[in-house]
Amino acid sequence: MTSLLLALLFLLAALVVNYLLVRSRWQDATIIKFILPAVFGLALLFVWEGLVRSFEVSPVILPAPLAIADTFLSSLGLLWQDFIQTVIKGAMTGFLIGCTVAFAVAIAIDRSSFLTRGLLPIGNFVAALPIIGIAPILVNWFGFDWQSKAAVVVVMVFFPMLVNSVQGLRASEAIQRDLMQTYAANYFQTLIKLRLPAAMPFIFNGLKIATTLALIGAIVAEYFGSPTRGMGFRISTGVGSLAIDLVWAEIVMAAAAGTAFFGLMSVLEQRVTFWHPSQRSKR
Repeated sequence: MTSLLLALLFLLAALVVNYLLVRSRWQDATIIKFILPAVFGLALLFVWEGLVRSFEVSPVILPAPLAIADTFLSSLGLLWQDFIQTVIKGAMTGFLIGCTVAFAVAIAIDRSSFLTRGLLPIGNFVAALPIIGIAPILVNWFGFDWQSKAAVVVVMVFFPMLVNSVQGLRASEAIQRDLMQTYAANYFQTLIKLRLPAAMPFIFNGLKIATTLALIGAIVAEYFGSPTRGMGFRISTGVGSLAIDLVWAEIVMAAAAGTAFFGLMSVLEQRVTFWHPSQRSKR
């Protein structure tokens, strides 16, 4: 009976999504972008809750969504502490430092063919280093607090940002650069007026990639040593003590933070690169 009810619920959600997507007069409205994932997500949560309860799955294996929500609400203070430690101090600091340095190096590479041949292969080598290998080393260098996590994030976000920035700085056409030369524009005038605006879609692509890498890097780095706070620390100790509902609460917090961070970059991209064909096609 429970399985039939769950199947009917999922079918109803599918019909609602189909109606909103195909037949609704609001199918082109911005609100549909939020309604469709919300309806589908709620249906999945109901199915998850029903399956766990109907098959009496142990909470050690898979807790029910309501149990996770209860743990989340009752542990807001602890989760906020972990959020500050991992996201704000570790991920955000490393993201800002890594992306800023990568952009500065990209400009230096763009100015010098010697650096192009020298730094890009080294950057490719650094990007191939496994986080499991570099995290313990950086923890030994910078200590167990957030500084070592920020250092891991810097290493992870540096190369994607560097590659996208270099590619973006070379995205302008030769005829456009020749036109700037006829205006007697120097390198930095050409950079500000032409090359940097043309590079913005590539730069934001690197920033969006870096948002997810920053959070992953900060969380994983905490497995190799951290004070008694942080998402990675809480997940590791939660698994060890079989507090799986708390582990899932931390996962929900990390997913929400990552989604918000990525969404912020997407909104900034739309505001800055509104002129680009990729943005005009989304309207």
